[in-house]
Amino acid sequence: MILTACFKLSCHGFKCQMSDDNVTGHAVISYPWVKPIFTLYSGVTSQTSYRVAIGECILDLSVIAHLFDGPALKTHQNVFKQETLNDFMALPRTAWLEARSTIQKLLSDDVTTLKENSELREKSIVKQKDAVMHLPATIGDYTDFYSSIHHATNVGIMFRGKENALMPNWKWLPVGYHGRASSVVPSGTPIRRPSGQVKPEGANEPSYGPSKLLDFELEMAFFVGGPATELGQPIPIEKTEEHIFGVVLMNDWSDISPEVTIKPEGAPTFCMQNQLQAHVLDMKQQLAHHTVNGCNVKSGDLMGSGTVSGPEEGAYGSMLELSWRGSKTVPVGNQTRKFLQDGDEVSLIGVCEKDGVRIGFGECRGKVLPAL
Repeated sequence: MILTACFKLSCHGFKCQMSDDNVTGHAVISYPWVKPIFTLYSGVTSQTSYRVAIGECILDLSVIAHLFDGPALKTHQNVFKQETLNDFMALPRTAWLEARSTIQKLLSDDVTTLKENSELREKSIVKQKDAVMHLPATIGDYTDFYSSIHHATNVGIMFRGKENALMPNWKWLPVGYHGRASSVVPSGTPIRRPSGQVKPEGANEPSYGPSKLLDFELEMAFFVGGPATELGQPIPIEKTEEHIFGVVLMNDWSDISPEVTIKPEGAPTFCMQNQLQAHVLDMKQQLAHHTVNGCNVKSGDLMGSGTVSGPEEGAYGSMLELSWRGSKTVPVGNQTRKFLQDGDEVSLIGVCEKDGVRIGFGECRGKVLPAL
């Protein structure tokens, strides 16, 4: 069964739907809101290069690297011929903005560079369906925050009761989990059901076996960019924009609890409305907090927002909340779910919208495979 998570996430005028696991492969340059979407693809030649998504097509920047001749990029055109975005991410923010501006001009009606050069156009523009997506960067470190007050409150009520839903220091001491960067995968990568030790109720000892409570978590994440910082060098809040390269949709698979907005093959079952503004810490604050004690960061580091949930059931961002710790079922077409089952496929689709203009985050998709 294909389970399409059809969440709509609004954040500062953006509307997003959801996608697959650890991180989608699309990084979006963050300023301003009209942005090219950078990612890595390999085509029939198996050569990996990074390209910009344009509707159903992609623009290969390695082919048109010579056209980035502005003051910030004319001596750095080689970054567009690397196998990851890390070198480009490591450039100052002025270079990111110049790249975006150059791409917008090349694709505009007023500039004929690509329009009138059929050979260059055919070499640089290909269909997305003919390419394979890769992670946009080599991820050195990965941190996942826990910043949604609604999600934290809901989980706290389930496990500690309403009177002690939030820990006393939750609003003052941001929670972040350092994860294995090696487990971050691009859209389309199958996800193996995890196994581990579980102590059933009434048992004297734990037993080893597959997780029975496989969940998804709707998140946003951002890639760190700009020159690497030194150990002991914090990033002040007013300079965080210089180090936030772009944002991605992220599904943080977990084995805590039940499943989500799903649909049989066909139409979506239901949608959710979420507000990223409900996070106690925004991305700037997360980055500033992460470095306040001198933790150094470098281009390609990834930081997740934590599960994005709203105050109402229709805005919950995980099945742990939707099924309320498995106490009720969630309708899925003519079936129900409490947990993700083997063979289920979760698809998260993100869209940003402002003033009638839509920018897609692409799709993040993952299929649950049986445990080994």
